[in-house]
Amino acid sequence: MSEKLWDIENGHITWTVRDGQSHFDDIEMSGLYTDFIVKYGVRENGELFLSRHCFFPTLRTIPNNTHATYDVLFEEDSLPRPLACGKSLSEKPRKFTFDGTLTVECDTAQGLKTTHRLFPSRDLGFCIETVTVTAKHTTCITVSQPKDTVYSYGRGTKGVYVAKVHHNCPEEVTLREGESLQYAIWLYCDVGLSDSEIPDHERELEKRLERTAELCDGSLVFKSSYPELDTMVRFSKLRAGESIFETLSGKFHSPGGYSYYAAIWCNDQIEYSGPHFAMTGDPTAIEAASNAYRAYMPFMGENYYRLPSSIIAEGLDIWEGAGDRGDGAMYLYGASLFCLLLGDEKVARELYPAIKWCAEYCERNKTEEGVIYSHSDELEGRFPTDNRANLSTSSLCYGGLRLASRLALSLEDPATAKLYTSRADELEAAIEDYFGASLRGFDTYRYSKGFDTLRAWICLPLCMGIKGRAEGTLSAMLSDYLWTEEGMLTCEISEENQSHTIWDRSTLYGMKCAFIMGMADKMKEPLLRYCRKRLLCDRVPYAVEAYPEGGKRHLSGESALFVRIITEGIFGIVPEGLTSFSFDPGNCEGFGDVSLSKIHICGSVFDIFVRGKSWEVYKEGQLIRSGIADGSRVVIG
Repeated sequence: MSEKLWDIENGHITWTVRDGQSHFDDIEMSGLYTDFIVKYGVRENGELFLSRHCFFPTLRTIPNNTHATYDVLFEEDSLPRPLACGKSLSEKPRKFTFDGTLTVECDTAQGLKTTHRLFPSRDLGFCIETVTVTAKHTTCITVSQPKDTVYSYGRGTKGVYVAKVHHNCPEEVTLREGESLQYAIWLYCDVGLSDSEIPDHERELEKRLERTAELCDGSLVFKSSYPELDTMVRFSKLRAGESIFETLSGKFHSPGGYSYYAAIWCNDQIEYSGPHFAMTGDPTAIEAASNAYRAYMPFMGENYYRLPSSIIAEGLDIWEGAGDRGDGAMYLYGASLFCLLLGDEKVARELYPAIKWCAEYCERNKTEEGVIYSHSDELEGRFPTDNRANLSTSSLCYGGLRLASRLALSLEDPATAKLYTSRADELEAAIEDYFGASLRGFDTYRYSKGFDTLRAWICLPLCMGIKGRAEGTLSAMLSDYLWTEEGMLTCEISEENQSHTIWDRSTLYGMKCAFIMGMADKMKEPLLRYCRKRLLCDRVPYAVEAYPEGGKRHLSGESALFVRIITEGIFGIVPEGLTSFSFDPGNCEGFGDVSLSKIHICGSVFDIFVRGKSWEVYKEGQLIRSGIADGSRVVIG
């Protein structure tokens, strides 16, 4: 395992720098109008490295494509820096702390202490840094730049973009022993001749911490005997929920990661984050999820042409270069689950026609073998399917049909419910016949006919509740063919495939499926090892995207998937209808006394406590059920 650098302290993480350590990383933080990626670390000579990269999702460049977000890398030499007696400070970091903001505490060769704290504005287009300088002895402090600086110019769909730097440090101040100077730096962008009003940095910090608390502690509060798991859940809720941007089409949740802003995808937003947001009760997140589901509805025509691969540029354009990735099946599954978990009949009736369209689209793409055809999957041909039916699309369609049937019953449409149940039964049998296989001695699934190598997505049938090959599939996932320190390989290494690529999304689905299948004992330790690596080692503190392809970007959808290991996996929460759900207290065994509080589901707020085999369920703070785990599911509602 990689070297452990960070420690957990009261729900946040700290890296206390040891002599001789050199390490670099970055952290992504988002507000409604800006995305702030801070690269940080310690150079080989022990000095501080800080780089500030600001993204403005609603400022679109030309051409206004998927990646057309205006961004500015503010170089260190162009930012205001404190000078001690006219000389630049040589800062050596002592401690890094992340608590929703990034704080760096340093000593200097000039006998000063400095503290940098970096964060985005919650609802304004500013990235902000506060700097505190504390003197050990009397020192004259000046600043290297004027208060207002035009950093650079750009041009885009909305005009001339003017990147600016503002600070409020006095031109000169003398600090006596023990005295401190605090000032702020604002990084932002104006359009044309506009001149933004500089906000109060202390209030902006308060708002950032308030939003962090809302996301980390306002819902789905998980507690166990393992701090690394609890803390990973807290930060995953933050990363998933913060990456929401105000666009011309309303609030959009977007992946982030240097590339993907003001745009939505059927996997990241429809399948991954939407169902998670339904259980948070967070108005901003639910609005963003609802907008994502609505954004695809205009593309559902009577000709049943495929959905676009993504809706980009603030909802004003689309990209469909990947063909059909199984997007209809992703929508069928994600939208049905979102509606059931949200428990809002009005929203369910609004999205129900779209869900039915996707079910019919999948039916029209059924092959003669009874499985669902798509050009590729969400990996868009990175790994071969050769234009054949794949396990991902068929599994998502199967899970979507089961959920859509429950939704149809809740909306008093029994005929459609019966139809979808029948189609799901037929598809389950077809998945077994078409994809079921013995590979490397494991009773599992091939990913596509003609490809007899193990693939990470063999976990998907289990995630959708298909149990027939659960034991062999989990053994294959955890075998040396697929499992690595970084998670599951996308595809086992073979003569045809020499790529060591991993995608956390399939690893997270794989961990969830073990708990769904009642095999928590096999996945508990891999889950905890994963948490320790992602939270405390060399790339922190979130789930990552592709590696090496994506450089372990902290895309937000993966963090939503991590939380769903807890809700749908460890607690086994499944919506039974708009007003009822079930859970499995037996899945919690092995994690000590566990609880999941402030669960927004089926229109109410619930708390679940499991102590040994005993369990209790509270609704709106009142005890409504209790019992002893006996291997059966508990239905609430």
